[in-house]
Amino acid sequence: MRTVADDLGARVELPDRVQRVVSLVPSLTESVATTEPAALVAVTQWCTHPPDLDVERVRGTKNPDVRRIAALHPDVVLANQEENRRLDVERLRAAGVPVWVTAIESVPEALKSLRRMFVDALGWEEPEWLAQSRAQWLDELPSRLRVAIPVWRDPWMVVGSRTFAGDLAARLGLVNVFADDPARYPRVEPAEIARRRPDVVLLPDEPYAFSAHDGPDAFPGLACALVDGRALTWYGPSLLTARGRVVSAIAAATG
Repeated sequence: MRTVADDLGARVELPDRVQRVVSLVPSLTESVATTEPAALVAVTQWCTHPPDLDVERVRGTKNPDVRRIAALHPDVVLANQEENRRLDVERLRAAGVPVWVTAIESVPEALKSLRRMFVDALGWEEPEWLAQSRAQWLDELPSRLRVAIPVWRDPWMVVGSRTFAGDLAARLGLVNVFADDPARYPRVEPAEIARRRPDVVLLPDEPYAFSAHDGPDAFPGLACALVDGRALTWYGPSLLTARGRVVSAIAAATG
């Protein structure tokens, strides 16, 4: 057994090589499933990738079935500071279940955190897709377009400062018009978004499922790009194709 500190500094006791994983984070689920699928024993109902993933579901990211997870005797549960509740992490640890918590607010943090998760926590080798992703995201493109990135409706919320999605957008040369807001996800009205004069409004299909009929209607006169939410907000194997998917969506909306 080893004792290793997770991203928040908590000491986690783990076997030399982890063989049973429960993931409470869709991005981390995809990361593990792409690398060593046999290790996954349970995930949340929101873990949609890979599409053919066939393992037990232990409810959602905000209400995991602590009792059932403990009964599965995982070597580790993977969680994230933003996506999972501290209460659930504490309940799992109180039940004797090791929990590794990631903390990610930028693309570089994601790449570093994922490597630590695979090498330090799981005791595996760094996967090839992670090394390839690192090479793709070394450089930032020069600023070219002003964007607003709503993530919820009723109430309207947008990407503010210190977020993974905001940093990813900046590395694509996009200037988030709410990047100077002290809140990570400030509540704003569509009129305030329009007053910031973005060149394009990015509307991801998660966490709120914006679509052609739900979202653009709030921004008459502004270009709106429907974006794959996974490309904008997920860290993991999706980083390999995120750049092209986001850029293509913007190009389709702006001509």
